Amino acid sequence: MSDQNFTHLDASGAAHMVDVGGKDVSQRQAIAVATVQTTPAVVAQIAQQSLRKGDVLAVARVAGIMAAKRTSDLIPLCHPLALTKVTVEFELVETKGQVLIQATCAVAGVTGVEMEALTAVSIAALTVHDMCKAVDPHLTINGIQLQEKTGGKSGHWRREHATHG
Repeated sequence: MSDQNFTHLDASGAAHMVDVGGKDVSQRQAIAVATVQTTPAVVAQIAQQSLRKGDVLAVARVAGIMAAKRTSDLIPLCHPLALTKVTVEFELVETKGQVLIQATCAVAGVTGVEMEALTAVSIAALTVHDMCKAVDPHLTINGIQLQEKTGGKSGHWRREHATHG
């Protein structure tokens, strides 16, 4: 185990919510990605909006946006944030049977939005799964990860080797 301090643990090792009251407000943004792996036929149906449950991407987009706004209700030590931006975007790669998902969250605040972006992309992927599971019960969700973040004391960070897609 490394010597790095875990900010969500106090001196005795008990979990606690970090006090961010003394931090400066800055523009913060985070981008997260995920991949839903299914079949080319299912991706074609998503593109044609021909699945019986309806427009998969529209429902997944709204689900991801709603999830980002509720992150602090789902993850116990996250601060509630007044998000200024949430986008959920999709790329269909029919030849590979993939739905690539990217969520971007932004805030003018004292703490980052990484968990909100990760929550948005995760729930969007789960929604795609829910809407497609009847036609492909073998589909998988892969590669949920943070790709990039900006703002705050640590500044800009980008995943060196992107694995999305």
